[in-house]
Amino acid sequence: MRLRRLTPWTFLAPALIGIVVFFGYPLLSAVYFSFTKFDLLTVPEWVGLANYRRMGEDPYLLQSIRNTLWMVAVLVPLRIVGAIGLSLLLTQLRRGAGFFRTIFYLPALAPPVAATIAFVYLLKPGTGPVNAFLARLGIEGPLWFNSPDWSKPSLVLLGLWGIGDLMIIFLAAVLGVPASLYEAAALDGANAWHRFRYVTLPTIQPVILFATVTGVIYTLQYFDQAAVAGSIASGQAVTGGGISSSFGFPEGSTFTYPLWLYTVGFRYNALGYANAMAVALFVVALAVTVILLRRAKAFSGEEQ
Repeated sequence: MRLRRLTPWTFLAPALIGIVVFFGYPLLSAVYFSFTKFDLLTVPEWVGLANYRRMGEDPYLLQSIRNTLWMVAVLVPLRIVGAIGLSLLLTQLRRGAGFFRTIFYLPALAPPVAATIAFVYLLKPGTGPVNAFLARLGIEGPLWFNSPDWSKPSLVLLGLWGIGDLMIIFLAAVLGVPASLYEAAALDGANAWHRFRYVTLPTIQPVILFATVTGVIYTLQYFDQAAVAGSIASGQAVTGGGISSSFGFPEGSTFTYPLWLYTVGFRYNALGYANAMAVALFVVALAVTVILLRRAKAFSGEEQ
């Protein structure tokens, strides 16, 4: 009997060990070091809540929070809406559906750094082909990544270009909607919008929730594209020790929360403060996830 009870734990042991070693221990270490003054060179010095109080007085941190929240509020909904729209469009195609699915999905396979470099050069104000094409149409193109007003919208365009990964998920969800529901709605006189509103959306609601939660968590950790875009657009792509002096270019408009966390930790060696920022990010991401799940559960209960 005892061996039988231990059998499930034997199979779970590799996963549990991985969780403890690669998640539990680093998380507890980050919490501990967030209460210390730590620079990797000296013994950590306990400072209590000093690092957390410092967060409320850090102007660069506040700017990075604003930029990150802007990306969450704009990029996440647009990616979800765009992915749903593409999936609905592909389900209506009678010929060449497989070809267009491949075409729309291919950009998602591009490495983030390579895709960002390509976008910066495509949208380069002086010599980029996008502004050259707009000039032929008599339109003066914006400065894109070189403008503080257009840098974040340019990153949003980059995110929408690589929407194929999310599109595939929604395509599977839309194709999974029972045809009988559409037939019943059509017999009741429902038009295309009503079928989408009262049949498709409620059916794919769990997928929308999944896309929202994962999208928010991903955008809260938005790092690679912002770092590369700022460095390349500023003309100072060569970095020392992996840290570019042009992070946030132009005028701090692309300075996201993870980018400032990385700068604090590895440029200024303020690892205690960086750990406090990491713990705060984890708490916010967890809180947002819990809120979204509870609201979705409440909404489902109301629908029922």
